[in-house]
Amino acid sequence: MIIGRIRAILTLIQLAITVTIVIILMYIFKKHNRKIRITWAAMQMKLMGIKLEIKGEINPEAKLLAMNHQSILDIIVFEYLHPKNIAWVAKKEIAKIPWFGHILKAPNMIVVERESKSSLVKLIKDVKVRLDEDRTIAIFPEGTRTDGKRLRKFKAGAKIIAEKYCLDVQPVVLIGTRDIFDSQKFLQKSGTVKIIYLPTIKAQKKTDWYERTEENMSKILTDELNSAV
Repeated sequence: MIIGRIRAILTLIQLAITVTIVIILMYIFKKHNRKIRITWAAMQMKLMGIKLEIKGEINPEAKLLAMNHQSILDIIVFEYLHPKNIAWVAKKEIAKIPWFGHILKAPNMIVVERESKSSLVKLIKDVKVRLDEDRTIAIFPEGTRTDGKRLRKFKAGAKIIAEKYCLDVQPVVLIGTRDIFDSQKFLQKSGTVKIIYLPTIKAQKKTDWYERTEENMSKILTDELNSAV
């Protein structure tokens, strides 16, 4: 426990330092912000002792990634793994954090205000701009982080933007990121993150694709956690 807390403190310190450097570099070298983020993510993987166990295959042509969310490591892992320039959909509260909010602004991520109809309109427009730039949209349909033990009810945002542009959606289940870095218990340890890529789905209106995706991801998460006990 004590070692885990010490590691958490050291991790937060190095994150504060390296994120500051990354923000500065992304503003200076705007055309290379993706390479900068990949390099930073690769460094985090080594510093935190993260290993990967991958099931299924990533579809680089999928335009929207729908993932469960339990830790900041979810973002780090996919910044490291994904071949395309990801555009993360993030809460406005993060963008408003003094200085560190620029981690969203510098690489032109998508910022939304929860439970706001006007923000939904802006989200739809922003997604179109990022798609035109050949970026892959990444979203957490649950809308917030969880304890990693169950899937929360999906919010409507991912469904709306996926159907609006008839996107190819790849659901992804992540397991173990919270165990490696738990910001609630303030603990950090080395470990393995399991990533399960599900088959890509075409988002079509008047179908139950979104509900089936939620059910499937929930079942896979539950089954994986039960099998690990």
